Amino acid sequence: HPSTINEKKDIVYCGLGERKLLLDIFYPKGKTKVKRTAIIIIHGGGWRSGNRMQHYPLAQRLADLGYVCFTPEYRLSTEALFPAAVHDIKSTIRWVKGNAKEYNIDTNKITVLGFSAGGELAAFMGATNGNAAFEGTACTFNAGSNVQAVVDIDGTLSFVNPESGEGDDSKRISAASNWFGASKKDDPELWKQASPLTHAGKTTPPTLFINSSVDRMHAGRDDYIKVLAGYGIYTEVQRFENSPHHFCLFEPWFTPTVNHIDSFLKKIFNK
Repeated sequence: HPSTINEKKDIVYCGLGERKLLLDIFYPKGKTKVKRTAIIIIHGGGWRSGNRMQHYPLAQRLADLGYVCFTPEYRLSTEALFPAAVHDIKSTIRWVKGNAKEYNIDTNKITVLGFSAGGELAAFMGATNGNAAFEGTACTFNAGSNVQAVVDIDGTLSFVNPESGEGDDSKRISAASNWFGASKKDDPELWKQASPLTHAGKTTPPTLFINSSVDRMHAGRDDYIKVLAGYGIYTEVQRFENSPHHFCLFEPWFTPTVNHIDSFLKKIFNK
C-alpha cells in the first residue's frame, strides 16, 4: 500500500451479543486543518458472499487522494435476512460520525460507496436519509445515519422494476430471494420496500452512478434519476462501454473509476 497512508484493521464497530462486526480504516498520513471527506465502502456479492477485503485497493487509492475510507463487514443473507445488512451499514455510518474527531472527518461530508449488492445498499442509505424505520436499534451511538453523497457502482435501484434481474427463481433461487427470505410473488411489498427507488426523494443526496455495460445491474436507475431531478438533486452517470459487471475491480477500469469518484466528490463538496 502507498507509504502516504495509515491502515487500521479489525476495529469493532458494533457488538451484537457474541457477534462482533468489524471494519478497517484507511486514512492519509500527516495532519491537516481541513476536515476530510469520509467514504464508507460496501462490498458486493449478492448480499450472501464477498468480503470487505474486496475493496482494499480502492480504499488505499482513495486514502492516498486525501479521503478517510472505511471498509465494514455486514451480515450476509446466510447469517441474517434483510434488513440486517441495512442496520449494519447504518451502524457503520453512526460509528464513523462518532469517531470523526479522531480521523479529522467532516461529518457533513459522509459518503457511502458500494459495488453491486454494496451499491444497492449505498443507494438505500441515501434514499432512507432520516427514515427511522430502517435505523435499527443496535449500536446507536449519539449520531444520526444521514449521508451527504452516494456512489453506486453497478448496484440495482429497484427489485421490482421491469429491468430488474432479481426475482427469477426458475433456474435457481435469486440472490434477492435469499436475502429477503421470500420470493417476489410471495411478498411483493417487501421487495418494494427494500428497493432504494421506493424511498428516493427530497432528502436523497447527490448520487454518482458508475456502470458497466450490463444494464440489468442498474435496474431502475433512470427512474431514480428522474425522481431526484424533480427535487433539483444532482446526479451523474459514468458508463464503461463493453465492460463486465466486475469492471471496477480491474484495469483498465479501476483507475478511471477512482478518478470519477474523486471528481464527483470534489464537485459536490466544492473541495
